[in-house]
Amino acid sequence: MIKGVNRQIVEVRDAKSEYFERVLFFVKPEYASTSEARLYEKAKQFTDSASAPPITRKSNKTDKKEKSDIILSLARFIAYASIGALITALAFYL
Repeated sequence: MIKGVNRQIVEVRDAKSEYFERVLFFVKPEYASTSEARLYEKAKQFTDSASAPPITRKSNKTDKKEKSDIILSLARFIAYASIGALITALAFYL
């Protein structure tokens, strides 16, 4: 357990997760007097019962990619519309 000036922190290094190597738990002030073994036991129970993040969540990288895809599609639409207008104008004047 890590004891700070204002907070106690329990660190679980063996998180048994492919996503995380360690987990930090900040102990509530009302449980600061609880034994270190009990706090570690509770933290370990929590990490063992935790599962992987849900697949349905999108990351920021996905959002950025979607934005760039929208901008690229809009640029293509403008380019194709401009070419169509140019061909129409040429056909009209010839």
